[in-house]
Amino acid sequence: MSVFDFLDFLGTAVFAISGALAAMRRKFDPFGVLILASVTAIGGGTLRDVLIGNTPVNWMIHWEYLIIIFCATFIAMLFRKKLSFFRKTMFLFDAIGLGIFTIIGVEIGLNSGLHPIICIILGTLSASFGGVLRDILSNEVPLIFHKEIYASLSIIGGIIFYGLLQTALPINVNYVITSSLVVVLRILAVRYQWILPKFYREI
Repeated sequence: MSVFDFLDFLGTAVFAISGALAAMRRKFDPFGVLILASVTAIGGGTLRDVLIGNTPVNWMIHWEYLIIIFCATFIAMLFRKKLSFFRKTMFLFDAIGLGIFTIIGVEIGLNSGLHPIICIILGTLSASFGGVLRDILSNEVPLIFHKEIYASLSIIGGIIFYGLLQTALPINVNYVITSSLVVVLRILAVRYQWILPKFYREI
């Protein structure tokens, strides 16, 4: 198994746990928990594959993703009582998934011969869209629209990842640096409440 495949599976697992925790917080039944976990884990990748014409999408060809989602959901449900701080735990897994899927989306775009800017957009969609679907199905305003800096970090991570690809740095080191940086920045954004300017008027 390559490092790329490992990161892809890890990202799928952590996003599945994030979705499962969100579902349990909303008191979904077990089937609902599994569905929300699945949507969170593969939603972004599915959109990415459809946009670049990579069909059938990845998880339909490689059944391992479904096994990973099922196992991650089962673990989240099994240890739900120990995961007492659902919001904090979900946030951590969400941050890890954000960092991992950013670089996966960018690299898949580059391997498809797309322009770097489009690849960075693909990375952002891969990392963010599953969370958007999770929040919509949970009847919440998507996190990227109203909370601390989120999707912007994915864009930054994509730019850094592409920049490091132009150096002699080993690709595996690039994976670690970029994904770790996105995770750390996301944690700092929440810790210090970094937000983008809001444009609205009082009604």
